[in-house]
Amino acid sequence: MTIHKEGFTSIAIGTIVFGVINLLSSYLISYDQPWISWLIFIVTLGLLIFLISFFRIPKRQLTVQENAIVAPADGKVVVIEEVQSDEYFTDRRIQVSIFMSPLNVHVNRNPIGGEVVYNQYHKGKYLVAWHPKSSTENERHCVAYRKSGKEILVKQIAGALAKRIVNYLKTGQQVKQADEMGFIKFGSRVDILLPLDAKVNVKIGDRPLGGVTVIATW
Repeated sequence: MTIHKEGFTSIAIGTIVFGVINLLSSYLISYDQPWISWLIFIVTLGLLIFLISFFRIPKRQLTVQENAIVAPADGKVVVIEEVQSDEYFTDRRIQVSIFMSPLNVHVNRNPIGGEVVYNQYHKGKYLVAWHPKSSTENERHCVAYRKSGKEILVKQIAGALAKRIVNYLKTGQQVKQADEMGFIKFGSRVDILLPLDAKVNVKIGDRPLGGVTVIATW
């Protein structure tokens, strides 16, 4: 397991805060109320460990398959439905939505290889990520991929806690399947808009792994 580069600053700040709080606790509290000092240490250590784990990148055997569309994120499948496209596409599409809790790995990966044909950031609200309107009203970053004449759209969507969406791609760029496309901090959601003839391999409640689980084929 390694730590994602997006976490270096946050972890450094968290470590400094952890040290300062516990030094003050040791100096001001530990002599008269040692149990309070120990409680503060345990709680702050737990928070620091959580912060570090949030930016983890576990070692995985990533999936690279010609006709496969892999999950762009870890999380829980909360939506599978046919929708009318509201961006880039003008036709109807199958939407698969993956909700990412703060406990999930938050690296986002390319669901397919191919060309990035659309890349657009949108300012917006911070509704809870499972809210139906979060797909269209929340802050988000949308990327369309094209491979062998077929296209899909991926939306990185901010949630109530996610205040920063990072996307590394550029229009016209050729990308590899399962490579990193971006990162979302502290709970969020990813929508994938697939063509209607795609065969969806997951169901509501499934917990795919980003870059590993095949969510659909075409």
